[in-house]
Amino acid sequence: MTPHEFVAKWRQVDVKERTGSHSHFLDLCRLLEIDEPTAADPKGEWFTFEKGVKKTGGGDGWADVWRKGCFAWEYKGPRKDLDKAFSQLLQYSGALDSPPLLIVSDMDRIRIHTNWTNTVQEVHEFTLEDLLDGQSREKLKRAFTDPEDFKPTKTRQALTEETAREFAGLAQRLRDRGHEAHQVAHFVNQLVFCMFAEDVGLLPDNLFTKMLDLCRSDPASFAEHCGTLFGAMSQPHGKVGFQRIDWFNGGLFQDDHALPVTRDDVEDLFRAAQRDWSQIDPSILGTLFERGLDPAKRSQLGAHYTDREKIMMIVQPVIIDPLEAEWAETKALIEVQMAKVEVARARTPEKQSEAKKVYAAARRAEETAYKEAQRLRNQFLVRLKEFRVLDPACGSGNFLYVALKALKDIEHKANIDAETLGLDKASPAVGPECVLGIELNPYAAELARVSVWIGEIQWMRRNGFDAAKNPILRNLDTIENRDAVLDEATGERAKWPQADVVVGNPPFLGNKKMITELGEDYTKALRKAWPQVPGGVDLVCYWFAGAWDRMLAGKLRGAGLVSTNSIRGGANREVLKPIVEHGRIFEAWSDEGWTVDGAAVRVSLVCFDMKRGGHVILNGSEITQIPPDLANHKSGVDLTYAMGLRSNQSLSFMGVTKSGPFDISGDEARSLLCRRGNPNGRPNSDVVKRSANGIEVVRRPTDRWILDFGPNSDLQTASLYEGPFELALEQVYPARQQSKTEKNREWWWRYERPRPEMYAALEPIDRYVGTAMVAKHRIFIWLHKQILPENLVIVIARDDDTTFGILHSRFHELWSLRMGTSLEDRPRYTPSTTFETFPFPEGLTPNIPAADYAGDTRAQAIAVAAARLNELRENWLNPADLVVREPEVVPGYPVRILPKDEAAAKELAKRTLTNLYNARPAWLDHAHRALDEAVAEAYGWGDDFRAGLLTDDEILARLFRLNQERAIND
Repeated sequence: MTPHEFVAKWRQVDVKERTGSHSHFLDLCRLLEIDEPTAADPKGEWFTFEKGVKKTGGGDGWADVWRKGCFAWEYKGPRKDLDKAFSQLLQYSGALDSPPLLIVSDMDRIRIHTNWTNTVQEVHEFTLEDLLDGQSREKLKRAFTDPEDFKPTKTRQALTEETAREFAGLAQRLRDRGHEAHQVAHFVNQLVFCMFAEDVGLLPDNLFTKMLDLCRSDPASFAEHCGTLFGAMSQPHGKVGFQRIDWFNGGLFQDDHALPVTRDDVEDLFRAAQRDWSQIDPSILGTLFERGLDPAKRSQLGAHYTDREKIMMIVQPVIIDPLEAEWAETKALIEVQMAKVEVARARTPEKQSEAKKVYAAARRAEETAYKEAQRLRNQFLVRLKEFRVLDPACGSGNFLYVALKALKDIEHKANIDAETLGLDKASPAVGPECVLGIELNPYAAELARVSVWIGEIQWMRRNGFDAAKNPILRNLDTIENRDAVLDEATGERAKWPQADVVVGNPPFLGNKKMITELGEDYTKALRKAWPQVPGGVDLVCYWFAGAWDRMLAGKLRGAGLVSTNSIRGGANREVLKPIVEHGRIFEAWSDEGWTVDGAAVRVSLVCFDMKRGGHVILNGSEITQIPPDLANHKSGVDLTYAMGLRSNQSLSFMGVTKSGPFDISGDEARSLLCRRGNPNGRPNSDVVKRSANGIEVVRRPTDRWILDFGPNSDLQTASLYEGPFELALEQVYPARQQSKTEKNREWWWRYERPRPEMYAALEPIDRYVGTAMVAKHRIFIWLHKQILPENLVIVIARDDDTTFGILHSRFHELWSLRMGTSLEDRPRYTPSTTFETFPFPEGLTPNIPAADYAGDTRAQAIAVAAARLNELRENWLNPADLVVREPEVVPGYPVRILPKDEAAAKELAKRTLTNLYNARPAWLDHAHRALDEAVAEAYGWGDDFRAGLLTDDEILARLFRLNQERAIND
């Protein structure tokens, strides 16, 4: 058929939908040179008319034409409402395998709607006359042959990010004019929702944009006009002029006060209003505005940016999978009843005289079975409607929106499945009241409500349903603005509302930062209110404990929470142990990438409940049980039950935590060291030290110095070192008076955590072992006694090469990797979990003085190998032809290692231990292998080592057995 023949024929046709649709589509196939459905697919498996599973009791399909992977196509009669046809396709899109294109048509128009997930939806329309154009026909043909050609390039996330950036400038200007931050945030939320409401047709006739256009020439009138609109939106019968406004309610527009704006502000708003706000992605909308509107709140409690893929790793196993399994069981029972309906309908009497009796019995059976099927369906729908999801740290509502969408998707699928089986059609009943939240930041709590409202309206529209009316916004007092873990008024644990499941992303705040960030009084009260939570845990642990307590009380079915991966180790891991012992972790991801305020962190996602047994999933693979350290122990041992050993106690420490500007430059330090005449007769070298942080351990030492008056000094003693004390009074005292911690203010010349036990342990020795707490490679080095370790350096108070060698062996490295946690891709080493639990070779344990095993050939072999490793490394780090060594200005300090010239300095900058272990040259590998063999001999495993029998799992299993034996004997 030629284009002119097609257009001429259908220009004159005025037939009903059913009469003309098949004929029109067949002619269209001929025009586009596409095989018609019956020719291309005689069985109707992928290209067919009347697509839709045949309903029990008959009924039409859900699309007039369907082509798998391409489109669903619905016809309407001439000049009929194509939006209704589109709504029908939307409602049944899932049952039609979610085609990428939804096409609606009458005999004059063909309208193609894109339907890809997470893209900005687009509409392409072709009129009858357009089909005379070859390019238009080719474009339409690609709906059959290459639907990807229609895929929008812009994602909803990109649209949202662009929009959020436009509002950030406006919000900043409003704050700069002196408006309170939360007032600005509330006002911007109102503006955002108005733009969204306008673009989804809830505000009529482009009313908001017209108001902005009017105010471009009269910005002073903005506050009055905007306040009038807000007031109208909050009332059941609101009006703006002669224009009736639907009732929005929900609390968002309860305050009709609008902030005054400038001409530039109005222009920015007018430009923003030109965007298509209908497709903003609520799962990230709140967080993007939270950051743009109030940068000062970026580290405040509450969930931060969480991409949908990560959220689904919690929502899928905790909410979707169990409910879909429930529906599958219910559906199977409904199928049984509907089969009885079919049998009853097919029943016929053998004799005419029995007809009345047989038909009556058949109708009763049919009615009974149908009512039971309806009861089963309705029971499940009520279950969904009453299902409650709680996020007790909901931030700006990301988890709540995704959870609500999941519940509505399940309900929608159940309704379509039931309709397919022959039950009457049901409308959506699951709504925003199904999601509950608790959030400390009042602005974030309001953002969560806005995100949920927008998400609800978008879901209804995207699935072909009208938004709620009278009011449009349901009250969301279920998202509460308060503390989720402590009721400060009573000093007791905060109460959580009744819910079926808990999901969320509680705040990432480490134990060491809690007092600084939350205040000493709050932290003490929190710990007192939760006696079942071990001391020294990160803040997130209180959410895990809260969810588990509710499970024990029978008030919660399941939970899925995100934590930094430190949940797997140390004191944090203790909150997971009762879950594993009395319930189960049924799905977990132990070490996933995450982004918080633009910084990459490593997190664990943990889903748990009270059930026992069954297969569980760790990092995407099925195993029999997930232990508290979230590791797959192929060796068959659970290292989380490794215990601290008495032989390793009081020897490993974290360096000092300063919490103040105690650092001084090299020039200042040397000036102080050369000063004399202190009234106590002591040199300043008592209190002026070289210092080392974690970076210097794995890179190169820098000329860093620090004031150190000692862990137990009083003010009078400290003042006797005149020069250092004057400097401390000048730079340390003012800073410490700003501290939230009373101890820091009172004892301002001491470090916040001075580690007196570490000082005592290091005092008798001239060198000690140090390692960076967090590092890509587990590297140990020797540190001079006059170097003070800071808090990211872990200290082992031993000075013998044998201990150094055992620590640097493969055996201890494997143990520390498995027993520790990590930050990003860098393992963390801690005294309690990685050192104090490690079983040293018998007779070489660190509680034995090195002199006592000096004659042991095992110790000697390890010492030789360790000393050689250290010598080779030092030669590589500081080659004699590149450095000069100068003594310090006073005795007692390590020599200064300086580059010979500028070229040497550039070369030395590359020579770091991290770079060395990244490259791992052959000589380094050989030195480590010699050390590993010596340590294996000390354990009595030398032959197995040389035979290659000591796999990582085998080593860990043997070390675990040693740990258990010694723990019992201790």
